[in-house]
Amino acid sequence: MGSESMVSVKTKLLVALLVLQLCYAGTHIVSRVALNIGVSKVVYPVYRNLIALLLLGPAAYFLEKKERPPLTFSLLVQFFLLASLGITANQGLYLLGLYYASPTFASAMQNSVPAITFVMASALRLEKVNISRRYGLAKVLGTIASIGGATIITLYKGPPLLHHLNSQLGNSLEEDMNSSKMQNWTWGCIYLVGHCLSWAGWMVLQAPVLRHYPAKLSLTSFTCFFGLIQFLIIAAFVETNPELWKIQSGEELFTILYAGVVAAGIVFSLQTWCIQKGGPVFVAVFQPMQTLLVAAMASLILGDQLYVGGIIGAALIMLGLYSVLWGKTEEKRAESQDQEQTLTKHLIDTESRDRDDAPESDIP
Repeated sequence: MGSESMVSVKTKLLVALLVLQLCYAGTHIVSRVALNIGVSKVVYPVYRNLIALLLLGPAAYFLEKKERPPLTFSLLVQFFLLASLGITANQGLYLLGLYYASPTFASAMQNSVPAITFVMASALRLEKVNISRRYGLAKVLGTIASIGGATIITLYKGPPLLHHLNSQLGNSLEEDMNSSKMQNWTWGCIYLVGHCLSWAGWMVLQAPVLRHYPAKLSLTSFTCFFGLIQFLIIAAFVETNPELWKIQSGEELFTILYAGVVAAGIVFSLQTWCIQKGGPVFVAVFQPMQTLLVAAMASLILGDQLYVGGIIGAALIMLGLYSVLWGKTEEKRAESQDQEQTLTKHLIDTESRDRDDAPESDIP
């Protein structure tokens, strides 16, 4: 009975992870569709974060009443900085990268975030680097592979794959996009690198903030709020045309609702549940599946083409991702074993000391 329930939990977890990656993959495709039909790169994240705030705000207020610490000016400044990295820079650079590159390679680039996070955390002395141990070497080599893969995607596009399919299915679309210079590959990849850097910086900065403010849902809500304010300030200078703020078709409405409801509300809840049941490393292992789903969906729905340079770079990034994750897992296991050995040694030393200090009996 217990084994059946265990299998049931594992099955639910695997299904939930697949749905999570489908939601993430859908976000890439829907965001690209929104850009293709003319939704503003500033208006889109404003609506997205507004919907996310309306969903997460009430939930945070009622669910975290007891565990939410009192607000201070210092915390508000930290929330504002988190929003600058995790919302404004992250989403803004992502949309620019998506506009000039493609959903497939936007997703591939995101697999380098764990490696970039490791580099930043190491620079700030938040992460240990021990290349004398196998797990330390794996993290370093994985980081090098991920950065190398991102560099290849940026600097080497290479010849197209499946050219005959592309010429039959999406030749006219590709010509239109080339003529309007929508796929300026190098700039798109540079923007995506900036997106990954801001995402990694947000993750590194979030760790010390959570120690002082452990209410995750409330923290996310405040981040969305400040991100919304920042995008509105940018919009006041960039998008002054009222027509750009009007939702003029059902397609536009769908893309905005998907970004707000699915990409923010459903994905956040589902990811939290998956991490609680399977752990962060197990969840991260499934991330490359998102890239494969995006590649298939982008090819079928958008007629996107795959290029040799992108495939090589994506493979290196995935290899680096798994190397970093394996290193992190082994590091935690080694630390746990060291703690057990230290505790065992301490107990043995205490027992021997007590035995030595015990008074000798006078009874023959």
